[in-house]
Amino acid sequence: MSVVAEEASGRPIDAVASKAEERRALGVASGAHALHDGYTDLIYVMLPIWQAEFGIGYAALGLLRTCYSGSLAALQIPSGLLSERLGVPLVLAAGTALSGLGYLLAGASIGFWTLVIALLIGGLGASTQHPLASALVARAFAGPRSLKALGTYNFAGDIGKMSLPAAASLMLVLLPWQPTLAILGLLGFAAAVAIFWLTPRLPVEVINVQDGQPMPATAPVGVASSRIGFPVLLSIGMVDSATRMGFLIFLPFVLLSKGAGLPTVGLALTLVFAGGAVGKLVCAFIGARIGVIATLCLTEGLTTVGILALLPLPLEAALILLPVLGIMLNGTSSVLYGSVPELVEPAKRARAFGIFYTGTIGAGAVAPALYGLVGDAVGVPIALMVIAGVCLLTIPLALVLRPALPRAAR
Repeated sequence: MSVVAEEASGRPIDAVASKAEERRALGVASGAHALHDGYTDLIYVMLPIWQAEFGIGYAALGLLRTCYSGSLAALQIPSGLLSERLGVPLVLAAGTALSGLGYLLAGASIGFWTLVIALLIGGLGASTQHPLASALVARAFAGPRSLKALGTYNFAGDIGKMSLPAAASLMLVLLPWQPTLAILGLLGFAAAVAIFWLTPRLPVEVINVQDGQPMPATAPVGVASSRIGFPVLLSIGMVDSATRMGFLIFLPFVLLSKGAGLPTVGLALTLVFAGGAVGKLVCAFIGARIGVIATLCLTEGLTTVGILALLPLPLEAALILLPVLGIMLNGTSSVLYGSVPELVEPAKRARAFGIFYTGTIGAGAVAPALYGLVGDAVGVPIALMVIAGVCLLTIPLALVLRPALPRAAR
């Protein structure tokens, strides 16, 4: 995208096209994120229905969830590699269609194992979204604007998590579960067509013009960035994800010990998730203004303080704290995702996002089991203190990351 001509008004012609491409890239990526995250959380709505329909136990229900999330996590790196050969529009569209097909097949399932196959197919398709949509946004936007755009993209996923399961719940009032899933599956095919045609075909390296001379939109990756920057960022992301998932495992038990009933626990989780959705958007803009390192130290430090403060607080005060804690717990992720483009050369961003999402999702999947062992051994309050202490490891890691980041992003 280079400036090759100007209108009589002096406005660069290609600059207008560039803004249109930015809007299309962010719209496609955000829409894909909302749909795929909605598909992922739709399973929670269906689990009680499938249990009654097929007469399966809780272990089998857990297997169904693992089939979808496991194939989603395991195949993100291959999706990134495939996109380097076939292009982001085709692979992302095909993945979205596969996710839709998974739910179509789930709606036609006649037994448990056909449902397993359907969810494996759906997870395979969903594996394309995170690495490719993130790379698309990072390619369309540069510098601090990339961080803000990735924060908006990240926020869109939470909108999908809330809206698609809610829409399915309303549809189930009027329709049986099979046609409900069929309709939602067809939505994936319609979205796939839109993604393929609307995704801008951006070059791998965006070219700007400065003082009449063309130059890369991003500076070449330095030795420090290539050797330690991305691994350190990934380490921070894994600790952050493990902190979030570990905290959520123990939160209901902390609240029950304070006298909360089950409806109050549900309200509390909603407050955390709502704060998290806001945090994904807000923290990206804070990061663009004060820098990545300062934002990481702020959010992770306040997460630690918030977890520790939750323990002695009475129930009412704890409920007031939870939305703020949710902002810190989830907001860091936008800053981390937004920093990937600063540490990886443009041609390898889809691959890097695949590695990053695989690592963070994997850490989030393993953390509840590990922290659960700690909780069994020493009790919930001490386990939460351990989680808060591990969270603090991100601050020295952030200081190690600082030299690897471009000066403008620090």
